[in-house]
Amino acid sequence: MLALMPMLGSCGAQTERPVAVASAEAAHAIVTGAERTERYLPLLASKRVGVVCNHTGLIGGAHLVDSLLALNVSVVKVFAPEHGFRGTADAGEHVENERDARTGLPIVSLYGKNKKPTAQQLTDVDVLLFDIQDVGTRFYTYISTLHYLMEACAENRRPLIVLDRPDPNGHYVDGPMLDTAFRSFVGMHPVPLVHGMTIGEYAGMINGEGWLKEGRRCELTVITCIGYDHSVHYELPVRPSPNLPNMASVYLYPSLGLFEGTIVSVGRGTEQPFQCIGFPGWAQGTFTFTPRSMPGAKDPPYKDRPCTGLDLREYGGFITRLEPRLHLQWLIIAYGAAPDKAAFFTPYFDRLAGNKALREAVVHGDDEDTIRASWAQGLDAFRRVRAKYLLYADVH
Repeated sequence: MLALMPMLGSCGAQTERPVAVASAEAAHAIVTGAERTERYLPLLASKRVGVVCNHTGLIGGAHLVDSLLALNVSVVKVFAPEHGFRGTADAGEHVENERDARTGLPIVSLYGKNKKPTAQQLTDVDVLLFDIQDVGTRFYTYISTLHYLMEACAENRRPLIVLDRPDPNGHYVDGPMLDTAFRSFVGMHPVPLVHGMTIGEYAGMINGEGWLKEGRRCELTVITCIGYDHSVHYELPVRPSPNLPNMASVYLYPSLGLFEGTIVSVGRGTEQPFQCIGFPGWAQGTFTFTPRSMPGAKDPPYKDRPCTGLDLREYGGFITRLEPRLHLQWLIIAYGAAPDKAAFFTPYFDRLAGNKALREAVVHGDDEDTIRASWAQGLDAFRRVRAKYLLYADVH
């Protein structure tokens, strides 16, 4: 469905732009790479398969691993990213190697010290199959897991098949570019904070731009989606991680993730994670919440302490879809409300931002338009690179 919808500009003026909105029926009509079994089952025949996935790897309502086993595919091992195979671990929590209770398959964690499969871990694997739902944001660590997996495949001469899924934030490109001096697991490549690519497209860019160690390339096959393009707002069938429970949180995540490098809580330990911001004593705050220990947020910031701040749920559920950009006004407002501005930013912020320039601009008192203008040249250059690797029609 194509409709003209109002869009609030950065100065509050209303403009109109065409926005493709996927109805429930249209979203259901999208066929993910995992569902196109006829395309990749022949590539797995008589092969020992290692599957890299988590709880988002689904074929309909069934887990990919369970489906492959039912189809007599020889799955020998599972590699799990941050949050674990079943997707229940906290962000940053160490995930142990274990066995899956349902299938008995060994699970190798790719989070913590062992971010890349070792040669020994691949001795009994002939081909790797990757299926993880991404959200199109540089500091969401599944693309870093993808990088290390591709590197291991290149080094050990193992082919990699990526089962592609739509990017729920794939309808725009925005944010500061990563300065490689700030390279880390929450930002490995010189891309903007919102890259606007599916994970299959991103894999092609990692290969094509020579970002793997020593410029290696892995043998890559991407099983594309059917019925998807970058103008579609795709609603995820399952939460991609414990603290992104709905589409409002997914749309707000690129903007609110930066707060994890500040004194501000993003609502971990509440029923609205990544849909509110606050800290104890925010005098101008209009919304109150108290983080508690809960699954996926066992020890959240400010646990059991009342916080005041802003409720962004309605914004995330509506305006963010119509005004696709990284929103800095909340960061600027929260910094202005902080009683101790010297303590507002933690060292982690620069890694999330991918540079020191964003922090310095906020401290300097630059407004949002000034900060956004500083990104323009880098974004234009990135869009030209990105265009080479798109597998689906772009937004125009």
